[in-house]
Amino acid sequence: MVTHVPAEAHGDERGALLSFVEAQRGAIRRSVLGLTEEQAASRPSASELSLSGLLKHVAEVELNWLRLAQQRPNEKQRDEETWDDGFRLVGDETVPGMLAFWDAVAKETEEFVRAVPSLDDTFPLPPAPWFPEDARVSMRWLMMHLVEEIARHAGHADIIRESLDGKGAFDLVALESGRSGDNG
Repeated sequence: MVTHVPAEAHGDERGALLSFVEAQRGAIRRSVLGLTEEQAASRPSASELSLSGLLKHVAEVELNWLRLAQQRPNEKQRDEETWDDGFRLVGDETVPGMLAFWDAVAKETEEFVRAVPSLDDTFPLPPAPWFPEDARVSMRWLMMHLVEEIARHAGHADIIRESLDGKGAFDLVALESGRSGDNG
C-alpha cells in the first residue's frame, strides 16, 4: 500500500470503511496531478482507458451506488447510448471540474453512510443479468464494494500514469506532499 490508512477508533467500522474508500479515491486523484487536459485524456497503453475517463467513471459509479442505497433516481444514469461518455470527458467537462464533482459525491457518501441507522440496513439491487433476482445488499457491502471498485481502477490509473511519464504511485504521493519522488 502506498499510503497508510489511519486506524479507526476502536469499533468504528464506518470510519474504517470510509477511510479505506478515501485512500483509494486519493490514488485516482493523484494520478492526474500535474497533467494537462490532453495528457489526462490520452491513452498511452493498449487499453481504451484514460486518466480523465477513469476519474469520471469512478465518480459516476460512486454516485450511482449512493443513489441506489438512497433509493433515489440517479441524475447521471448511463444507458447503452451514453455508456462510452462515462469513460471520457465531453463538452465543457474538465479534470478540475470532475475532481470537484467527485468531491461533492464523496462528501454526500460520507454524510449518508454516517447517518444510516445500521451498516446492516439493506437496499435492493436493480434488475440486471449479473445480479440475483430480488437481491438486496447491506450498507457494509456498499462500502466494501466501493473500496473494490475504486481500488481496481486505481491500479489501472497507476499503469496509465506510469506509461505517460514514468511517475509511479510513490512519486505521486511525494509530488502531492511537495517532496521529490524517487520511487521509494
